[in-house]
Amino acid sequence: MSAESYEKHASNDEVESKVKEDVKVDERDISELEVIASGEDKTTLFVWMLVLVSSISGLLFGYDTGVISGALVTIGGDLGPAELSSLQQELITSATTLGALFGGLVAGMLSDYSGRKPVLGIADIIFIGGALTQAVCHTVSAMIGGRFLIGVGVGLAACIAPLYIQELSPTRLRGRMVTLNVVAITGGQVIAYGIGAAFANVHGGWRWMVGLGCVPAATQTVLLFFLPESPRILVRRGDEEAAMNIMRRIYALATEEEVVAKVKVLTEKVREAKEITERTTLGQRVYSIFFVAVNRRALIVGCGLQAFQQLCGFNTLIYYSASLFKSIGFNNPTAVGLIIAATNFLFTLVALKYIDIIGRRKIMVWTSPGMIFGLTLAAISFHFLTLRTNNRLVDGTKYPDSWSALVLVSMIIFVASYATGLGNVPWQQGELFSLEVRGIGTSLATATNWGANLIINSTYLSLMNAITPSGAFGFYGGLCLLGWLTLKS
Repeated sequence: MSAESYEKHASNDEVESKVKEDVKVDERDISELEVIASGEDKTTLFVWMLVLVSSISGLLFGYDTGVISGALVTIGGDLGPAELSSLQQELITSATTLGALFGGLVAGMLSDYSGRKPVLGIADIIFIGGALTQAVCHTVSAMIGGRFLIGVGVGLAACIAPLYIQELSPTRLRGRMVTLNVVAITGGQVIAYGIGAAFANVHGGWRWMVGLGCVPAATQTVLLFFLPESPRILVRRGDEEAAMNIMRRIYALATEEEVVAKVKVLTEKVREAKEITERTTLGQRVYSIFFVAVNRRALIVGCGLQAFQQLCGFNTLIYYSASLFKSIGFNNPTAVGLIIAATNFLFTLVALKYIDIIGRRKIMVWTSPGMIFGLTLAAISFHFLTLRTNNRLVDGTKYPDSWSALVLVSMIIFVASYATGLGNVPWQQGELFSLEVRGIGTSLATATNWGANLIINSTYLSLMNAITPSGAFGFYGGLCLLGWLTLKS
């Protein structure tokens, strides 16, 4: 499956020809697209409820990854006799990513065994445990442990929430519905920065910042009891009647014949996948995703996009923006970081509107040059900003306001471009894989995301010291250019 599998879907009466000529959707999915239900392009209250509750996982993802930025600049000596060193900050930050890598690896296979909904519940329990551990800890090692737990929850949620939403959304609205989860992620980051700014001058306020992550996790834990399991999982368990009832509510305006046709297609796909699963071992399915051409191509596209999403350096801003803005002279760095988070949120809404209109691949190709420009401008700005300090950021130095402002502008340009394209599209990964390898495929793609994230975030501060801030952002810009050229080809 090529990267063009992310192209937009066509109108109802052109689906078959467009699928075959332009969209290049894998032939395993064509029959599902051909069954057009009345009102399929309309969203029911039931679907909105499913998506909004599921997207709390995305909000937790965003909140728990974003809140550390404000916490790092306010912890001070609360975790030891001295303020956190650069190494300790990297360890605390990268522990979340390491936990997410582990969670992402097991999420798909765990959800194939137990269902999508139970995995989201497990993630919520882990979120609560991690938040409480951080809120009451008094040592760096305990903080690292709490961040690792949060990471496991993030890895589970990041992998399964988009998959669950996709499988419970009308076929023609899946891209938009999954993007709502990304909106929730960015919204969680905005909330995290807002709470960080509110507690920045409160003694021990960082404990409130990290501890408040319990609230959405506990809320979702309760609401999950009112959500159905994915129809695909129900059909796999042999409960076609329950799957039929859910499909009737998803396609509320469809005729009974159309709903039956949808379920028949789904049942056939599940039957085919189940036959493969029953006659193959896990090892054989892993072999299949690497060595069967169509699965391998899907894996390359999915993992490649997830790697590109992280190697461009975006999450260094999420984790370290408050520290960065403090270093270049802003008086309230967490509030300035809120500008970055708000930009990410607003332009994710832009993506929500246009992703199904423009198409997955095209929107990334169009917005990547903006990312490259923003990173290049940041590299130039940092060069002139730090001329008096030997191209290094030195705490306590008064830097020119004009260059500090230009750094902020460059970050806004980069984040706006990222959020519109690359920040959203890779999470559509579930539609790349056939059902029999979907769990493994999404796990590997998500693990790639977190592996690349770990590399970037565990080396960011060291890279800034080794090759200067200008060199670091120039390096990220070069990786972004490489990713864009790969996308175009």
